[in-house]
Amino acid sequence: MAPRRDDRRFGPGSYLLGLEQVGEWADAFPWNLPTLQRVPDLDLGASVTLLAGENGAGKSTVIESLAQAMGFAAQGGELERSGELPPVPRPIGPVVEGRVVPVLGPLVSRTRPRNGYFLRAESFFNIASFVDGGSTHAPDVSLYGGVGLHAQSHGQSFLALAANRFGGNGLYLLDEPEAALSVTSLLALLAIIVRAAEDGAQFVIATHSPILLACPDARIYEVDEDGFTERGYDELSAVALTRAFLDAPQRYLCAVLEE
Repeated sequence: MAPRRDDRRFGPGSYLLGLEQVGEWADAFPWNLPTLQRVPDLDLGASVTLLAGENGAGKSTVIESLAQAMGFAAQGGELERSGELPPVPRPIGPVVEGRVVPVLGPLVSRTRPRNGYFLRAESFFNIASFVDGGSTHAPDVSLYGGVGLHAQSHGQSFLALAANRFGGNGLYLLDEPEAALSVTSLLALLAIIVRAAEDGAQFVIATHSPILLACPDARIYEVDEDGFTERGYDELSAVALTRAFLDAPQRYLCAVLEE
């Protein structure tokens, strides 16, 4: 089989500008979800794009679709692996009789990233096991700070990944990275994201965290079944509800305990 070609040159982001419809929508999940069918409306040209919204709104499905279109492994991990060809952006869709039927195709810039990471909280244990396992194709643990990821707490290993693998000229797709992090660690992660973005990286992040949603100069979309609505920080439901709870926690506790 001939090597896949990618004529883009290495350089700073943004790399992934969005997804466009290239085929008919399918009836199979997740292609029948209203949120996913509105993905062509999503503009990812900013250095940092944040997706906010309730559980079940479709944020994770969008992040997974972006990752698949850019060549990341489904369980997450590095954009490129030792001994393999660098992934090439490709159309995505349901698999029918062993063949992908294209529905969405990636819109990419003329530059490509030197590195990248797809982080999904629910499969990070498997990624940590792969890194720590020492197999032929596993990255050297020194690339993650020199300490085995399973030798650290969940939150510490998350932060070690970010501190050592997130940098300029990279593409990073993060699905609820706040899951394992304390407030202090979230502030540290936010600083890493801001510095990497200033150095030419691109981030697309699904999050509920008011701390991450405060990322300077980020484009924020609130996601629901009707699609993507660009919001300011103070307009976000997650921010308003968190503020209201912190102002009067007993009122909210009484309300939920009475239900």
